[in-house]
Amino acid sequence: MPDYVIVGAGSAGCVLADRLSADGRHRVLLLEAGGSDAHPLVKIPAAFSQLFKTKRDWNYETEPQPGCQGRRMFWPRGRMLGGSSSINAMIYMRGHHADYDEWAALGNAGWSYADLLPYFRKSEGNVRGADSFHGGDGPLSVTDLPDPNPLSELIVRGFAECGVATTRDFNGAEQDGAGVNQVTMKRARRWSTADAYLRPARKRPNLQVRSGVQATRIVFEGTRATGVEYHHAGRREIASAGVEVILCGGTINSPQLLLLSGVGPAAQLSALGIPVVRDSPGVGENLVDHLIAGVLFGVNRRDTLAAAESPGSVLKYLFQRKGHLSSNVAEVCAFVRTKPGLVAPDLQFHAAPGYFFNHGLGREKIPGAAIGATLIKPFSTGRITLKSTDPLAHPAIDPGYLSDERDIALLVEGCRLARRVFASSAFAGVRERELLPGEGMVSDAELAAAVRQHVETLYHPVGTCKMGPEADPLAVVDGALRVRGVSALRVVDASVMPTIPRGNTNAPTIAIAEKAADAIAADRRR
Repeated sequence: MPDYVIVGAGSAGCVLADRLSADGRHRVLLLEAGGSDAHPLVKIPAAFSQLFKTKRDWNYETEPQPGCQGRRMFWPRGRMLGGSSSINAMIYMRGHHADYDEWAALGNAGWSYADLLPYFRKSEGNVRGADSFHGGDGPLSVTDLPDPNPLSELIVRGFAECGVATTRDFNGAEQDGAGVNQVTMKRARRWSTADAYLRPARKRPNLQVRSGVQATRIVFEGTRATGVEYHHAGRREIASAGVEVILCGGTINSPQLLLLSGVGPAAQLSALGIPVVRDSPGVGENLVDHLIAGVLFGVNRRDTLAAAESPGSVLKYLFQRKGHLSSNVAEVCAFVRTKPGLVAPDLQFHAAPGYFFNHGLGREKIPGAAIGATLIKPFSTGRITLKSTDPLAHPAIDPGYLSDERDIALLVEGCRLARRVFASSAFAGVRERELLPGEGMVSDAELAAAVRQHVETLYHPVGTCKMGPEADPLAVVDGALRVRGVSALRVVDASVMPTIPRGNTNAPTIAIAEKAADAIAADRRR
């Protein structure tokens, strides 16, 4: 019998599988619903959108969103070893110091920025070397882009003309500014948590990895978690856990599994005929995500990502590990405060030297450049609920996008700044016509309508099993990420974030898992 059963081999699960098996004294079983990450499209950086709506994607969609003209929004999530770290844009971004200080201020002792910084550094192997903010020898390879596109330099210069300072490091003393991203790559190939943590650990005899098995229920004896029921090849099987069950399924799967197992809002569970193990009103609540609204311009350059699949581009990547295919697409970011007095930026911009729209699914060949305004501290929140008791059915995902008018106003302001960047002298002689939202969209009302029509997820849902003090009625887990009201059960993934960080969420999820590994080890010693 394994000591630990981990559900989900994603950004957090791979970290825990490595750290909990490292001493050789404890047996670890890692369960993953998807399959292998051994596919060329996983490893080629610019190809990640070609994985969307394939068997390596959960292929979720939201409920109709009234704030987005009633659209059902596509939500890709990684369904393979490495999880979403095997399908993302590889941006290494931690968020602002104030994000984690806010977590501590909400009653989560030990989760301030100063508390988390050692775990960011522990995980990080930065090509620039170690310093007070960065790690140099951690398993997660963090590097500069191998071959940034010339358009990316123009975008950074355009932001500078608009008063946004240039930075080389979003993860150091100051987040504000514009610059080319660092990425989780190694030798111009994606470096997921499966590469960084899981693959080196799999040689250990005390670690077993089972892929192609989907967890369907947590097994309880009373209120103690004793194992996980899972679906494999048409059969139901049970993996027993001697010490703990650890959920690392992410912001969708972890609350879904808790609900299916009787941990959640009692009224919702009873309505579906699910026996209540623990009335936990916060399970599935507090769903928050980053939204992005893009401004796209045609350009008169041939060296955009529209040429990524040309024979020359393919050969350059294969033999030099450079060129368009070595791009993470969103090469540039910028962090901006829209008004004085803010403790941290309220808008992030993701910019690509190519026409990137509709998640890259359209495969447009138009030479262009994109700057997306991203809402990084949204006021709108939503929830995840069960549609049925079928564990293989997707839950209802309702992020409540743009239900708070303050969010739409910020995105409109962001689109105006993106336009100013394209109007800067840096793009003189390069820019052509505006493709989106379109030159005729001028007033606030017109831009707001365009945003509602075209806004999309930036793939950062968090918060549905939030961490919080006992006094918080919606807190699902405590500061050690133990599920409140039951025993031998933890949640370790982005769902535990009480608020959303100002930035991409993969690096924070890895740091959470590193910290959780220490908390689990501390409990073992008691």
